[in-house]
Amino acid sequence: MRLGSARVSRHAAPVRVLIVGCGYVGLPLGAELVRRGHAVCGLRRSADGAGELLAAGVTPVVGDVTEPESLRALPGPFDWVVNTVSSSKGGADVYRAVYVEGTRNLIAWLTGGALQKFVHTSSTSVYGQADGGEVTEVSETEPRAETGKLLVETENLLVAAARERSFPAVVLRVAGIYGPGRGHLFQQYLRDEARISGDGSRLLNMIHRDDVVGAAIAALEQGEPGRIYNVADDEPVSQLEFFRWLSVQLRKPLPPFASAEESSGRKRGVTNKRVSNRRLREELGCGLKYPTFREGYAEEMRRAS
Repeated sequence: MRLGSARVSRHAAPVRVLIVGCGYVGLPLGAELVRRGHAVCGLRRSADGAGELLAAGVTPVVGDVTEPESLRALPGPFDWVVNTVSSSKGGADVYRAVYVEGTRNLIAWLTGGALQKFVHTSSTSVYGQADGGEVTEVSETEPRAETGKLLVETENLLVAAARERSFPAVVLRVAGIYGPGRGHLFQQYLRDEARISGDGSRLLNMIHRDDVVGAAIAALEQGEPGRIYNVADDEPVSQLEFFRWLSVQLRKPLPPFASAEESSGRKRGVTNKRVSNRRLREELGCGLKYPTFREGYAEEMRRAS
């Protein structure tokens, strides 16, 4: 995997790494860390799919962040831990169990050990802004959805642990991830199921999976404990411009505009904002392999052809 440019690593010596929730982002992250000479364990809730971890050089381990005893049984200690756990699209109860309580369990388990850095993947859905303005890491976090509020609660746990216990947590607020086999609106467009909401001016904030991997490594190597970084590409794009570009590339007509009723009922139509990645670039020196959706989706089209 070729990642975007970044500053020279401060951690050239091999370290022991645990990736919690070693799936869509965690697996390629683990593979890249192995390629760099680190010893990586990938935590999943079951042994299913252990073969793909082994093929990437990642040691499979079984555990569940909602079960503290399973964490204590893991073959630590670990120098770096990356939490890429997923709620598996569950509701608020699942979010609370996996994100809030799961993170609380991880903090309790890792505090006082050999841990040098803990990177947690959150989401830009914590920003509830709908005015089309820029949001940075110091902008208000007042999400409208209950799941977003639980992500903020999880972030607050980590920032407090960094401040009060010197827990080396770094939070990444990740925009909408796309990449191999992933990209909600793109997949809908390919299936002729996409609809343009409103007048199409709502902004999309995206990031390719490979660049999430690069940001996680930059945070492990250089992130400041207690710090939060937005992980988004360089160009928030309107929904209409996104589909216009796809239409030209794929020689397909634009999707139809949704009715007012459809638009108001769409979960993804709640916010409208420009997520800034300035801190990620300036503080971590994190360059992007795919600076805009155009480079990223062009690659996905080549991959699929």
